[in-house]
Amino acid sequence: MNETLKAYLDLTRAHFLPAWPLIFCSGLVLAFANYGGFSWALLIRAALIGLLGFEAGFVLNDYVDRNRDKLDVENTLTKYWRPFKERPLPSGTISSQNAFWMFILLAGITSAMIFTLPYPNSLYVFAIMLYSYGIEAFYQVKKRDQKYPIAQLMGRTDITLFPAAGYLCYGQPDMTMLLYMVFVYPWTMAHLGLNDFIDLENDRVRGMNSIAVLYGAKGAMYWTTGFTLLHFFTAIFFLRELGTIAHYGFLAGFVLLAGANLYLWKEKSPGAGMKILPVYHGTLVIYAVSIILDFFY
Repeated sequence: MNETLKAYLDLTRAHFLPAWPLIFCSGLVLAFANYGGFSWALLIRAALIGLLGFEAGFVLNDYVDRNRDKLDVENTLTKYWRPFKERPLPSGTISSQNAFWMFILLAGITSAMIFTLPYPNSLYVFAIMLYSYGIEAFYQVKKRDQKYPIAQLMGRTDITLFPAAGYLCYGQPDMTMLLYMVFVYPWTMAHLGLNDFIDLENDRVRGMNSIAVLYGAKGAMYWTTGFTLLHFFTAIFFLRELGTIAHYGFLAGFVLLAGANLYLWKEKSPGAGMKILPVYHGTLVIYAVSIILDFFY
């Protein structure tokens, strides 16, 4: 395979591509359920908006962190996130200029598709897109110089808003959307703490004040488990908006997350964290798929 193509697949974390449309469209089908109606054309359009918009965020992440990533001394997470196991900007296989223009291209196409949505839905979704890219850049820069986890607490609101943006492709701001966000936010915090726990060695040499750098490896474990428990608690309220299939799907996700945290505390090692990271990603996909199946069945 052409080395340039491999580099772009690494830049976009291509093996995770199916997840983003599913998560985005889980919000959309909830809006269909609440407001009535259904459109395959809108579903496909929303899937592309979610896919291209999220990929643009990945490219922006790499662009903002392009110099710090050169300092990495350990590549466990790189091998997990990148299908060909390389960070293309630090390695020079993709120039920072090309990465910047790729971000502009993806964000531009996403914006054009957003403005095919009806008003005011188009403005809602476009505003979320702009906010998400802004807060992503803030997150990457702020954590270089902070005493408290402000970057983390604010930065991952972009992922929190991702399924909400899918909801707003058709629906309006309402309690269902709010409860979905309240449910997802603790998951994003738990996931972030786990990433920081795994990547502690790199964050130290990069000068990144991650959760693990601020509070130590054990503090990152408490952060991960504490927000996972909060995630379980917020589900009590969100599940009232969902049907039977989603209840079973969410229960399966909770069992997986509980088992993952027990394993993490048993092993207390970055290696254990790496083994359970796919569980966190898998549960988010399970939630999304169960919400979608709930609508269709």
